[in-house]
Amino acid sequence: MSAWNFMSYESKGNLLEAVRREAAAMFALAEEPEIWMAPTGAGDWQVRDVFGHLIDTTETYFVGFDAARKGTSPPSSEPLRDMAVHVDRGARQFRTLERKVAVDRLRAALDRMLGITSDLAEEEWAGLSVPHKYMGPLPAFFYPVFQLVDYAVHSWDIRQGIGKPHALEARSADLLVPLCFVLWSATPVPPPDPVELGIRITSGANAGDTRVAVGPSGATTTAGSVDDLSCVIEFDPGSFVLTAYGRTNAGTARGDRELAHRFLGGFFRI
Repeated sequence: MSAWNFMSYESKGNLLEAVRREAAAMFALAEEPEIWMAPTGAGDWQVRDVFGHLIDTTETYFVGFDAARKGTSPPSSEPLRDMAVHVDRGARQFRTLERKVAVDRLRAALDRMLGITSDLAEEEWAGLSVPHKYMGPLPAFFYPVFQLVDYAVHSWDIRQGIGKPHALEARSADLLVPLCFVLWSATPVPPPDPVELGIRITSGANAGDTRVAVGPSGATTTAGSVDDLSCVIEFDPGSFVLTAYGRTNAGTARGDRELAHRFLGGFFRI
């Protein structure tokens, strides 16, 4: 369904609505001053580090869009495998900001990024190449879905850390399903022997079957029947997103469970 696949311009309205909704929920959490230095589900980050990360990431996107449109210098380039180290450093640099200053700065960055996304013409959605700090030139459509990851998954992280009831909202999870397959394609640890299995998304706008093969040359995904494969892992959309982003170990393995274990452990974290 193209309105639920971030690569299609038809998804623009759904993405903008989802980012606004998830961001509003995160800002509401930050209204409680006592949680500013509380732990989260994102490693050893505190809530203030999540906000610092989003400030750092979003402001770097502006550098990329300026480079794409104005010919200015792109953001400094770093290997994707080292992303976690640089992201952590970028988040912690803002620890000295007072809570209100950090929140206001992120609100301003969000508004600017929403404006950039709103202004993208149909031909720019896939046709405008924007340099990314860790992944090189990317079509513009990646940036709004990256924003959705940041606000949806990191809101989950905050709730996880402070003990509030939490789950991923269905529409946000649906929009992130296609991105998770891209994530897996970009982050495999090549196994000694090739691995192929099926992933079944059991519900939502992107329900269906996908074949995933991982070998020495990387990972590939192909939509199609998985009935001939020795293992199929089933996920609902939320569990799939949280598993792909390393927040939980989920999924129902049908068939070769050891193959499922090898596969799920075969990706590096970003």
